[in-house]
Amino acid sequence: MTLRIALIFVLTILAHAASSQIAGIKLGSAGFDRTQPVEVTADALFLDQESGSATFEGNVLVVQDTLRLSASRVLVEYSDAADGAGGIARLLASGGVTFVTSNEAVEASEAAYSVEGAELKFSGDVLLTQGPNSISGDELTISLETGSGRMEGNVRTIFNPQGANQ
Repeated sequence: MTLRIALIFVLTILAHAASSQIAGIKLGSAGFDRTQPVEVTADALFLDQESGSATFEGNVLVVQDTLRLSASRVLVEYSDAADGAGGIARLLASGGVTFVTSNEAVEASEAAYSVEGAELKFSGDVLLTQGPNSISGDELTISLETGSGRMEGNVRTIFNPQGANQ
């Protein structure tokens, strides 16, 4: 049951992230199909009912349609719901995090997704690329409700004009 909840949560984070935007660069794929199955592979899965968490470790890869999330470790934390449902509270990815769609990529040391706050935060040498354009910084925060984003700390942006040769 806990594994099924973890997989449903991964699907939710990918679906929400697909609709986010930052600085005019859409983060996600317009052709993304949320009905496609979610596949999670890892070297190991550890379930801890006492702490309310599940941890995927070693070469973690989450795939749904055109979206991919990879990291060394993905921790799923469950909420302490009064009704005992124990929904997902947060997802924490660490160790070379890469989030890729068919058109964009975000690389960072860590990523955190807060379900209650509807917020996706990448930290540690963050690089967002779309085609020839890129934005880098220390931290990228994306509101999944508004689609707005903020890059902070040592921000560097490179926008190439349309049709520019590389």
